[in-house]
Amino acid sequence: MDWFVPVNVYCERTVPEYWAEPVNAVTNAAFLLAAAVMGWRLRGARLPLGWALVWVLAVIGVGSFLFHTHANRLTGLLDVLPILTFILIYLFAATRDFLGAQPWVAVLAVLAFLPYVALTVPLFRLVPVLGASAVYLPVPALILAYAALLARRAPAAAWGLALGAGILLVSLFFRSIDMAVCDVFPLGTHFMWHLLNALMLGWMIEVYRRHHIGADVTST
Repeated sequence: MDWFVPVNVYCERTVPEYWAEPVNAVTNAAFLLAAAVMGWRLRGARLPLGWALVWVLAVIGVGSFLFHTHANRLTGLLDVLPILTFILIYLFAATRDFLGAQPWVAVLAVLAFLPYVALTVPLFRLVPVLGASAVYLPVPALILAYAALLARRAPAAAWGLALGAGILLVSLFFRSIDMAVCDVFPLGTHFMWHLLNALMLGWMIEVYRRHHIGADVTST
């Protein structure tokens, strides 16, 4: 496989040159801003997983910037892997700290994520408008499942997760229609995926932070 073969999968990119996606590239600064804000919010907190999420959030911005400037298979991998890393860290944290499960149960949840995606993506691909974005839809579905499980035990965290899932669904909508709107809006809508995703990922870290400092757990 040639890792440096140029790819062109976004409306804004019409040529293979470095600066062919200026808006898609520059809007990755939103991830760095969200990471900086959450780093400030976590100051003094003894939350190693929270800090790990902040650093991975910053790496997401860097990886996506590289992909939208050097658009090839290698930078595509650099774009996707940090997102997957964020999801897996958060899944471990949510299972252990929101649900109160043992660490080994949280590890099993992480190990089950990829099989879960493999089983559900074919179903989500049946939705015509989603296209390649169907691969992301298992994530908001899983977030909503955790929100439902936490509705009585930790209602504030449950509402926070549900809001995060809602932002992600709107973000996925803009990602999905990017190529479809090229004729009427040549800039495309992928940049909204960046802006909303940065907001959503930062918010998800904030939900985790608030859960710890607010003791958002009710006895059942």
